Amino acid sequence: MKALYIHILPTLLLPLGLLLLLGLALYFFKIFWLNPWRIRRNLESQGIKGPKPSFLYGNALEMQKIQAFSAMKKSGTSGINGEFVAHDYTSTLFPYFEQWRKEYGTIYTYSTGNKQHLYINHPEVVKEMSNCISSELGKPSYITKRLAPMLGNGILRSNGHMWARQRKVVAPEFFMDKVKGMAVLMLESAESLSSKWERCIEESEGGKIAEIKAEEDLRSVTADVISKACFGSSYVEGKQIFSKLRTLQELITNQAFLFGSNAFGLVPNGQQRKIENLEKEIESLIWEAAKERDKECNNEENRDLLQLIMEGAINNNVGDEDSPKRFIVDNCKNIYFAGHESTAIAASWCLMLLALHPQWQARIRAELAQVFGPTGKLDPDSLHKLKTVTMVIQEVLRLYPPAAFVSREALQDTQIGHIVVPKGVCLWTLIPTLHRDLNVWGPDVNEFNPERFANGISNACKVPQVYIPFGLGPRLCLGRNFALIQLKIVVAVIVSKFSFSLSPKYRHSPAYRMIVEPGQGVQLLIQRHAK
Repeated sequence: MKALYIHILPTLLLPLGLLLLLGLALYFFKIFWLNPWRIRRNLESQGIKGPKPSFLYGNALEMQKIQAFSAMKKSGTSGINGEFVAHDYTSTLFPYFEQWRKEYGTIYTYSTGNKQHLYINHPEVVKEMSNCISSELGKPSYITKRLAPMLGNGILRSNGHMWARQRKVVAPEFFMDKVKGMAVLMLESAESLSSKWERCIEESEGGKIAEIKAEEDLRSVTADVISKACFGSSYVEGKQIFSKLRTLQELITNQAFLFGSNAFGLVPNGQQRKIENLEKEIESLIWEAAKERDKECNNEENRDLLQLIMEGAINNNVGDEDSPKRFIVDNCKNIYFAGHESTAIAASWCLMLLALHPQWQARIRAELAQVFGPTGKLDPDSLHKLKTVTMVIQEVLRLYPPAAFVSREALQDTQIGHIVVPKGVCLWTLIPTLHRDLNVWGPDVNEFNPERFANGISNACKVPQVYIPFGLGPRLCLGRNFALIQLKIVVAVIVSKFSFSLSPKYRHSPAYRMIVEPGQGVQLLIQRHAK
């Protein structure tokens, strides 16, 4: 009998193995060809076209080739001399989108691996996207999976019920009345930066003009504010966290996390280990800081942001079996990234453009003198009177929005305007392209002209719903008020104290590293403003 089993077993295993291989083949055929083909056919039946994809990789390899060709054509970074630079960087950073937009229009489809995408930059359709509810459009799962080490399952990454519960806890802490309470911290940090720059001038040759790297100092300011608001600590105490987050950001960006050609979403083992180790170190540092701050807050009447979020998480039972630790750590990472990095980069672009346009520095100083009197001492309660500063910031965020995209995934079949978007399709709206639509903004679309916002956003262009530096719809950035107040304070303090211009070392090279930032920094020549 045993001999019979030995004889029969191979004959049984062979067809089972073949069936298994056939099943796997059919599975991959369905996932990587049949399902994407059905979705493309659905979109094509609605008149939406796009580049022809290849098997497994879709259009990812083509995107890489277009990007490489664009880099070859670029003759190096450009300096800024007067009005020499046009501020449209989309054809350099995202040349595939621009090439396909010219060929297929403002709505087209393409794919990466087995993911089908829909590019939507038609103003009226983008306007309709704002009306979609959170259960219809969420964050693309394949992108958020790659961002998990940076954002955990915090509010920037989560979807559905988890996102709604987190928003219930986090959003109230960034309402305007709460943000105004943080304005004093913002002012202290901005004045510390001002004192540092004054020392740089004193220590410079001749004691009149100093060269500084603005973006580095602005990162310190925004990090200081976030640290104090969250933990009651200073940037020095939280420096490790910010440094490691910055390194993690660079590692993730190096994976080409948006449109990498690897159909299975894999990354090299060595790089993955670095990411995992950094993630553990950051989470440990945040949690230790949180526990320490929790002890300090026990006897305090005024709770800081961290304490309020912790209490909200416990009271609303937000998180999983690891809550509130998981909730606190993940959302602190989200707040650190969005409140620190994005705001610092926006402030850097502000100073770059003001350095390029000194007449707007003069207009801001005149406004500050009118609002705050001859002493020029800023009063956080009067920030709403700074109309010129607001116009400048709005125009900076039009030309250089830190977030390059609005990205969504259809969580169910969703109607957007005249388009029925099939479940699973990822939608991409390129913000800087919308902000430079000639038909919406007029012939000076690529010029720095804050005057266009003199009568508010609603009168700045033909379709104000396409001005989306903070995103759109239900997932509009929760930190919008926080960022705008901080930008007002930083710009007001610096312009009131200094006159500045771009250093000859400055090279205009916007780079995409999860956000659009000055690729080689912002070097300024600063001197004390003669009152």
